[in-house]
Amino acid sequence: MPTKPAVSCCAPVLQARLTKRDADDLATLFHALADPARLRLLSFLSAQPGGEACVCNLTAPVGLSQPTVSHHLKVLNDAGLLEREKRGTWAYYRLVPARLRAVRDALSVPATIGARKSA
Repeated sequence: MPTKPAVSCCAPVLQARLTKRDADDLATLFHALADPARLRLLSFLSAQPGGEACVCNLTAPVGLSQPTVSHHLKVLNDAGLLEREKRGTWAYYRLVPARLRAVRDALSVPATIGARKSA
């Protein structure tokens, strides 16, 4: 008796594979975001004119010491989510919109799935 070819029951799960480099990059972003204080710092910065603030203004909103806030800002900066600019004795941090878009895009539902859900 001849065997029938196997038929897939559903469409493939992944539309595209992440490269190792892309996966490592996203993991760095998600690791940096996986702390409530860092999320609050990003939220505070996003509410500021120009998306930036002096480090001296970032301790009170999160209720942490300056060294702790500096550590969190370094993690966010190292992940590429913030840029740091030294002005005199103070450091100013600003959001990097392209990196935030990368996070948003990684979490967004592809249009084809969204179209199927609303139909």
